[in-house]
Amino acid sequence: MPPPSTSYGQVIEYIQDRLYLASYTHPPDASTPFPYPRQNRSPSKRSSKAQPGPAPAGPKVHPPVYFTIDKTLLYNAFHADFGPLHIGHLYRFAVQLHEVLGDPANEERGVVFWSNADSRSRANAACILACYMVLIQSWPPHLALAPIAQMDPPCMPFRDAGYSQADYMLSIQDVVYGIWKAKEEGLCDLKDFSLEEYEKYERVDMGDFNWVTPNFLAFASPQHKPTHVIPQSSPAFASLPTTIAEVQRSALPTPFKNVLSHFSARNIGLAVRLNSELYSSSYFTALGIQHLDMIFDDGTCPQMPMVRKFINLAHEMITVRKKGIAVHCKAGLGRTGCLIGAYLIYRHAFTANEIIAYMRFMRPGMVVGPQQHWLHLHQSTFREWWHEDTMKAKLAEMMPSTPTKSSHKQRLASNGQTFTPPNASHKRSALGEIESNDSRNNSTIGIQDDNLPAPTPGQPRKTSKLYGNSMKSPRRVNENEPFVRNDTEIMALQRVTREAGETDEEFELRVMMSKKKSPSPKSNRRAISCTTTTSTSVTTTAWNYNGESDAENTAPAGARPKTPAQQKTSSGRGDISVGKLRSSPSRRSTEGKTSVRKTSGRVGSMGNTSALRSKS
Repeated sequence: MPPPSTSYGQVIEYIQDRLYLASYTHPPDASTPFPYPRQNRSPSKRSSKAQPGPAPAGPKVHPPVYFTIDKTLLYNAFHADFGPLHIGHLYRFAVQLHEVLGDPANEERGVVFWSNADSRSRANAACILACYMVLIQSWPPHLALAPIAQMDPPCMPFRDAGYSQADYMLSIQDVVYGIWKAKEEGLCDLKDFSLEEYEKYERVDMGDFNWVTPNFLAFASPQHKPTHVIPQSSPAFASLPTTIAEVQRSALPTPFKNVLSHFSARNIGLAVRLNSELYSSSYFTALGIQHLDMIFDDGTCPQMPMVRKFINLAHEMITVRKKGIAVHCKAGLGRTGCLIGAYLIYRHAFTANEIIAYMRFMRPGMVVGPQQHWLHLHQSTFREWWHEDTMKAKLAEMMPSTPTKSSHKQRLASNGQTFTPPNASHKRSALGEIESNDSRNNSTIGIQDDNLPAPTPGQPRKTSKLYGNSMKSPRRVNENEPFVRNDTEIMALQRVTREAGETDEEFELRVMMSKKKSPSPKSNRRAISCTTTTSTSVTTTAWNYNGESDAENTAPAGARPKTPAQQKTSSGRGDISVGKLRSSPSRRSTEGKTSVRKTSGRVGSMGNTSALRSKS
């Protein structure tokens, strides 16, 4: 029976038969039972007939080797925060893991990386192992996170270093994806990482600064008096140190000396101060480092115009001048993380969680309290700025440096013009005419770009106002849509006469065909009356649908009907309009006070007028 102080814990296989992640309530030892994962494989015929071979060997026979970092790599908490562990911890963890894996005595033994069973230790151990796989072993994030998903209970999320109640959490997944994204973007690489330099300058008494990316350095505010700006014309400015050697020989405090010396040696071109003055900025300008104040209150978030200004300055410094930017507030955590994080989201499309997690991996404690929510709320805006700037740059490259003569004239013509300007030398074409109302034929509706003036940005052009309508070039409408008419269109009137030997039916048919070709000017009104039509005769509906005027039906009693004179000799049989009744909103019967309307046929309405009235 194992000792009562030993716990079985939870064991997760990370690399098959080689590396395991575990947690124990008590430190494991050689007598701790280790439950190797079972491999359920059904034996085949060949394996069952095979002769017994040598005795099994490997990690499932020998006891595993245990190692932990719980007491060696400690997270220095500001308040109630507990991680993630920073890049220096990862470097030391990798060195220790490689030593264990490379030891010849452990060649056939499983390696168990274990931690205490408390929630914070389990989270830091799982996170640093997954980060190791991504950053050093180049595993994709989903494979590095897959074994952690088996942890029961799940790992506790990381919280910020603020003193208020934690209301914004980061998961191990956020940290892993943030580091992976930074690696893909070339922002984090352990090949050029100096552990000695990192651990030296992260100390408060040595400068308290860390490189977040190859172009951004975050640091705490140096403190030295006097704090006023020393004019370059004054004799005191000439006494300021201008080289690294002079800085080291000066009487400045050691943190300030390290800051100035390191900045000068590492090609820092701009220092941005976000807190109140605690030192004189002249010490930076004397070394050729531009200094800028963008001060806002501690614990707050910057205004968007200030963020936009910072992004523009930083991008110009990085891409054009090829220099780095150093940003600080009082502690170099909250306000500093806001601006640096905004630029990294702008430039590299991080998510808010990814960039907060990555910056804390490089400098623990960055972005505090409501500043986390601020980055989350504005992350899409920062990415949109990048796309806008990129498109503007591409458009600027596509535009000619010197405008041509013709394009200059077209732009002048577009300013303040409502109609097509006259041009005697060249006839300008109007808009393409509408050929069909079908959405499949939208390609027929277009303009000739070579003849149109350049559009004014932000001002939409309406074709009816820009080009108007002309009697010489009326708009053509599909014959299948007789009710689509232009209000200003002028129609040609035609008179139809009876030909010799023509019967009544042939004459009526020819009248109907002529009206199809020449619709009445009152087609708009006809469209309204058709909406109330109750059709009982297919032939009559076709007659009225093709644009017959209601002039004779709405005329007062005794008025002369507006029909050709030849129709007076019609037989008046009314074969076309028999059984056609309509209700008209514009006319009511004055005799019977009924809503029955006259028959709409021209021949019938003239030949049997008295008969129809007597019947009504």
